[in-house]
Amino acid sequence: MRSFTEKVLAVVKKIPKGKTMTYASVAKQAGSPKASRAVGSVLKKNFNPVIPCHRVIRSDGSLGEYNRGRDEKERKLREEKAI
Repeated sequence: MRSFTEKVLAVVKKIPKGKTMTYASVAKQAGSPKASRAVGSVLKKNFNPVIPCHRVIRSDGSLGEYNRGRDEKERKLREEKAI
């Protein structure tokens, strides 16, 4: 059985370039619909460049945090034409 962390990373890994998902949507797809804050905690610790953590945003449309800095998150999303 996969851990919550593994499930979250698997969901986020599938977000295509130019698209975003909310923390809540990721939590739901990972099987824990009320765990959106936990999704943020998982992503904060991930530095694997294969997992596009920058593509996960808040439900209100704001960017939220990013372990490489909010400015870098915004830059990447603009580069991918996701925002």
